[in-house]
Amino acid sequence: MASTHLTRTSGTPTNALKWTFSCWVKMSGISEDMYILDFFTNSTNRAKIGFSNTGDFMVFEEVGSATSQSLRTTALHRDPGAWYNFVVACDRTLATEADRTKVYVNGVQQTSFSTATYPTQNVTGIINTAVSTAIGKNLNGTSYFNGSMTHVNFIDGTAYPASTFGETDSTSGIWTAKTTPSVTYGTNGFFLKMENASAMGTDSSGNSNTFTVSGSLTKNQDTPNNNFATFNPLRPNSISQTYSNGNNTVIRTGTGGQMNGTLGVTSGKWYYECLIDDYWQYLGWTALSLNTSQTITCAEATSGFYGLYSNASAVYTYANGSNTSQGSYTAMASGQIWGIAFDADNAKMYFSLNGTFQNSSNPENGTNPAMSSIPVTDFLVPAIGQGTGSRSSTIKMNFGNGYFGTTPVSSAGTNASGNGIFEYDVPTGYTALSTEGLNS
Repeated sequence: MASTHLTRTSGTPTNALKWTFSCWVKMSGISEDMYILDFFTNSTNRAKIGFSNTGDFMVFEEVGSATSQSLRTTALHRDPGAWYNFVVACDRTLATEADRTKVYVNGVQQTSFSTATYPTQNVTGIINTAVSTAIGKNLNGTSYFNGSMTHVNFIDGTAYPASTFGETDSTSGIWTAKTTPSVTYGTNGFFLKMENASAMGTDSSGNSNTFTVSGSLTKNQDTPNNNFATFNPLRPNSISQTYSNGNNTVIRTGTGGQMNGTLGVTSGKWYYECLIDDYWQYLGWTALSLNTSQTITCAEATSGFYGLYSNASAVYTYANGSNTSQGSYTAMASGQIWGIAFDADNAKMYFSLNGTFQNSSNPENGTNPAMSSIPVTDFLVPAIGQGTGSRSSTIKMNFGNGYFGTTPVSSAGTNASGNGIFEYDVPTGYTALSTEGLNS
């Protein structure tokens, strides 16, 4: 959400002592405290639900300078490639203090906290009262939520369990969203689906508790029920890099280095696109494996990388440290959109430039691949890299979410799988790298 946030002023509640909050988030990174939901009267009467700068989930309320409740999970939540469902259910009328506020992460109730101060029985706090309310911003500061967010539910008057908002998918075993939770929202309740690009603050609860949007929210195809690959900012790298737009844009400076995707494959047929602003790029896939000490390692361009490489005048296929000149290929240049089609079943790779596959190759019938005999013994993940020269460049990925940075694709191509939105036609039989694609 970057500096974007949503605000409204809550009204008199149905029951200030009981409420539930549920939200799905996919974080781009954590460098400071980030708030999902914030309630604010003044600096001594405030409340927040969100994350510390280390990644623990927290619920905090302060009334008259005194802490009303404070919960911080010992578990850390920093995975940039996953959707999380956080549910906080509060019932201040209950006799047992640990029952008054329950925290769930992906359906599992959290019982281990580094800080655990529960609200006093039958005493009203700040949350679910008539105060300023924000989503994605600290109203008592300048920090913002960094990532994606959807299906934001707030219920006034009832404490619901996590099973109201999610369920375990029988095929994947992943906690997925119930798109129409069966709840009674109460006066202050709201349901922000964030599905309408022109009205992201619209309340779908029936209460018309619509939020005002400050800044510009981007709607894409990435959802809790179909999680798309992104760049992985946790991958160690020697070069300087800045990630943005849900980790789908990377600005790189320095010499060499490689960025990898968050999802990997050993079979199937896959397609993604990237918009470049410079030559001297590596575009392709790289091997990911466990070494003898059970540490995940990602091969660099010198070994285990399979893809395309270009300098100012020529293009090369690059396989496991060796390059082969491709005289019929167009050299890379700013503004080009390159498509990468990887057939892991037949160990072949194809490259398109602005929708045209190079060297008359055809991924659909398997003719004229740019590369073949690619070993698929370990997981392979999408990878882009920078050549040996010291340069600054920006790459914007479209793994199927329908955007290059914050700009939507200009003319969505045909996609037989129906999974993801791309600028150009997706070869028949190929699909976007997402959980839906992996489970198809």
